[in-house]
Amino acid sequence: MSIKTYLIALLSIAVLFVSCRKEEMELIESPPEDTLEPASNIADLMKRTASNDGSIDNILDYANCFTVQLPVTVVANGIQVEINDEADLNQVESIFDSLDDDTDYLQFNYPITIVLPDFSEVIINNYSELNQNAANCNGENEVDDDIECLDFQYPIGMSIFNTNNELIETISIQNDNALYNFIENIDSNDIVVVSFPITVIVFDGTQITINNLNELETTINNFSDSCDEDDDYDYNDDDCNNCTPNQLEDILINCTNWFVDKLERNGTDYDDVYNGYTFNFFSDGSVTSVYNTNNYSGTWSTNGTGNDITVVIDIPTLPLCNNNWRLHEIESVTGETKVDLRVGDDDRLRYESSCN
Repeated sequence: MSIKTYLIALLSIAVLFVSCRKEEMELIESPPEDTLEPASNIADLMKRTASNDGSIDNILDYANCFTVQLPVTVVANGIQVEINDEADLNQVESIFDSLDDDTDYLQFNYPITIVLPDFSEVIINNYSELNQNAANCNGENEVDDDIECLDFQYPIGMSIFNTNNELIETISIQNDNALYNFIENIDSNDIVVVSFPITVIVFDGTQITINNLNELETTINNFSDSCDEDDDYDYNDDDCNNCTPNQLEDILINCTNWFVDKLERNGTDYDDVYNGYTFNFFSDGSVTSVYNTNNYSGTWSTNGTGNDITVVIDIPTLPLCNNNWRLHEIESVTGETKVDLRVGDDDRLRYESSCN
């Protein structure tokens, strides 16, 4: 081999070595803040955010730590209902709400399957087994592990490398179940890199763009306790999620001749006290009531939003109507509209109008 040929070969080997080292360095230089460690705090927060929210179907199972797998058949107050998705839960609520003073009951067509926070499944054959599993859940409004005040927007991309920084797999995660189980099963020898940016959706619908794991950890911590997770068994307490004062004002003003359909004060029934009285609400904040030839005048106002709207009614000569009421529900069907106002469990005023 000539010296010239030898030098050319040596130079080629050097170029190839530098090229390989450069490629290796590029692989190693993955942003460290995007590397998801299986035992890290952010991994735990992501799992808790992705875990199965057991409170969604409390109207069925009275259990915060699991959901009933759909579809399922139930009998609500003697009426059979096929529940195929979460929206069908409203059918059960409508049946329960149709009468105010009855005792509501619900029966499953067993066997059913329940889904635990980690998305594992358990077959339930009877009420006793369902009750035993429900007893393992935290009670109403007790602190639990799941984070319900924000959600991930999918898909989320993940790249998996080995300890030699060789790319093993790139996957696209499509839902909470897949994310939870992916984090749960990360191997200690794997290097997992999250493909940012990703988007999280806060409880009020706000979308936040996240650029790295540090931002994600801060965001989850900031919003983890920022909403009512509805971990109770009062299926009626979220009926005004989307209510606004303007909506309520439009209904009260544009519908006329309201009457008292339901009235309780301090747990005592006064439904018939204002029987025959008609109420009309006006845009200037005044309210009038007429009974036979008698007229009664007062004021009304609203403020707040969603499930925290206050309705202040002050009619001096009709004291049982007066309170700083909380808007509980607006119910409107053909030829009938009801506005349900409450304070705690003992005070209730429901107006009804033959208005749509």
